[in-house]
Amino acid sequence: MAGHSKWANIKHRKSAVDAKRSKIWSKLSKAIIVAAKMGGPDPDGNSRLRNAIADAKAVSMPKDNIQRAIKKGSGESDGDNYEEFVYEGYGIDGVAVMCDILTDNRNRTAPEVKKLFENHGGKLGTTGCVAFMFDRKGLLILEKEGIDEEQLMEVAMDAGAEDIADEGEHFEVICPPDSFSDVTDAFEKAEFKCVSAQVTRIPQNTVDLDAAAAQKVLRLVDALDDHDDVQKVSANFNISDEVMAQINTE
Repeated sequence: MAGHSKWANIKHRKSAVDAKRSKIWSKLSKAIIVAAKMGGPDPDGNSRLRNAIADAKAVSMPKDNIQRAIKKGSGESDGDNYEEFVYEGYGIDGVAVMCDILTDNRNRTAPEVKKLFENHGGKLGTTGCVAFMFDRKGLLILEKEGIDEEQLMEVAMDAGAEDIADEGEHFEVICPPDSFSDVTDAFEKAEFKCVSAQVTRIPQNTVDLDAAAAQKVLRLVDALDDHDDVQKVSANFNISDEVMAQINTE
């Protein structure tokens, strides 16, 4: 694990996520629709749907919205046909970027995403150009306050977690994607507060950025995050606490 990189990168985007929660819910609805369509409406027998629901719960998406999306995906009500794929590319300083896409019109989405890369000093790449740099994992960030580390380790490992790291003010828990819902449910039952919970791509190595480069990369990530058809953005950059503090004061 590379220092505070995962939480520093997530923390920057969390305030933006909170400010546009309705858009996030719309994206999560798409993910639930596709999961239910592919594997059926029962989350117990559909790990992808179970993970999508866990993602939705992590950002306080209402149960009615979740159930409505499941019904659309399972054919109980009219729903759009979405296509899913991944775009890969680079930001400045060779930062690798991956975008999970769900769209009803690839011909619209492709040029729009390509333009976002170009407008922020990056370049859209070919399939597979950066995927090998990432591992798909469940990542949960927990506040330390009120959590006993030994209890956390016991609960996390019993639920299927792979690794727990002490990152200063927070704990980071890594798990396989198939165990994400089990770990999330176990933490909820234990009343552990998750600051962030998601199935994402964790970089095997990271690029350290100075303040100027970090601001440019963060603008690219924010712009991609804001696109309606981009479900998730993963990138292999690291921003130190000192650089993040510098950015926040500018």
